[in-house]
Amino acid sequence: MLWLGCCAIPHTGAFLRIHQALCDRGVPIAERTVTHLLQRYEELVALHLADQQRLRERFKEQGQVMLALDGLQPDVGHEVLWVLRDCLSGEVLLARSLLSACEADLASLLRQVQQALDVHIRGVISDGQHSIRNAVQTVLPEVAHQLCHFHYLREAAKPVYEADRHAKKELKKHLRGVRPIERSIEQRNDVEADAIRGYCLAVRSALTDDGRPPLEAPGLKLQERIAAVVASLTRVSEKGAYRVS
Repeated sequence: MLWLGCCAIPHTGAFLRIHQALCDRGVPIAERTVTHLLQRYEELVALHLADQQRLRERFKEQGQVMLALDGLQPDVGHEVLWVLRDCLSGEVLLARSLLSACEADLASLLRQVQQALDVHIRGVISDGQHSIRNAVQTVLPEVAHQLCHFHYLREAAKPVYEADRHAKKELKKHLRGVRPIERSIEQRNDVEADAIRGYCLAVRSALTDDGRPPLEAPGLKLQERIAAVVASLTRVSEKGAYRVS
């Protein structure tokens, strides 16, 4: 499932990306399986949204709604999937694909949600896109509108992110040469060779795990994981268990 800052929902154009992300995490799965699973998920979401009585009862107890609005465009030129969700309950109120993200279209989505609710919308959270700001101001002029925490952190952390990305690039230059080591022990099945393969795998895993900025700095994450590998190698060397080179 792709995280959209303020909400989570899959989209047809994201199938290949999700499949690739699963493969990168070591999950053996076919593209067709991902497609089928997401189609079943979309059916469940459709049924879930259709149960308006359940939503009314839940929001009646809650007394208010904090509305999150976000959109996902899988590829340039494709429709944008817009999702409106209540932050307090986690309930998705509306999910619709639009060819554009103009103020009028977004205002129409906001009005549909507003009319369907029996409680007041007390606040709106978004990524601060100008068309969203204008639409919220038009439909909900008296409602507070703030930037999503994730987007706020991402904008604030841009200078740090750039420095971290450069640091990771420089660090990776010192980690080349794993493949020659693996080739040198391909015909060996002893304990020492198994240990070396384990260390090589740990390095490879560290290099491919990019983290999730701004909450996880990729460069710092790589440094921490490599430091753990180095510490382990140092302990092994001091004990003289293996001659790992």
